[in-house]
Amino acid sequence: MTSLITCLLFLGLTLPALAIERTELDYRIGKLMLRFQEMQLKPDKRVPAEKLRNAQGVILLDRTKAGLVFAFQGGSGVAMVRDPKSGQWSPPAFFKASEASFGVQIGGQHSFVVILLMNTNTTTSLLTEPTFEFGGEASGTAGNDSGGVEGLVSTTEPLVMIYSDKEGLYGGAAVKGDALSPDTDADFAYYGQYLSMHEILFEHKAQPSEAANELRQKVERYSK
Repeated sequence: MTSLITCLLFLGLTLPALAIERTELDYRIGKLMLRFQEMQLKPDKRVPAEKLRNAQGVILLDRTKAGLVFAFQGGSGVAMVRDPKSGQWSPPAFFKASEASFGVQIGGQHSFVVILLMNTNTTTSLLTEPTFEFGGEASGTAGNDSGGVEGLVSTTEPLVMIYSDKEGLYGGAAVKGDALSPDTDADFAYYGQYLSMHEILFEHKAQPSEAANELRQKVERYSK
């Protein structure tokens, strides 16, 4: 009887916490959707519809960078993949970004980043790795597109294309490591169960929320 009461008390304390965190994650998805929409309204920054339409995976990432001699950068985002049979986007899986920097640097910058994964094998391999390094500040071009492209894997047919919309100024030289990793705590809070990245994105084991459906529709809309 005592153990039953303890279990009920635990559930009573845990479920409201998860509900609150899920609300916060819905807000995070909504903010990413808004940032994406704002970016698509800028002719020099937007992701071309053709590239978005051909993408097999997409990562939307909000990043903040600030530093004076020592720098810190953090961020959060979501990833979705396109089902090869139906063409529909998967429910989102949550990511977190981190960067460690050292050098002479000053300023602050906020950026919204869209990472397109253009190949099915690349999408599967990158999104199931413990960390995904995506090139940071590397500059480049992708085909004939120049607006907003920040970095990519350099091939004739780019496997990864990165578009960025930045605000603020940031300068300096730094030694850094820039990577994405799954946010398993956010995934658990959002879907109410422990699911791997592969189970959410590729195995259809997560039920999309209303906010997730809105995001999927928005991405699909801008691919037409």
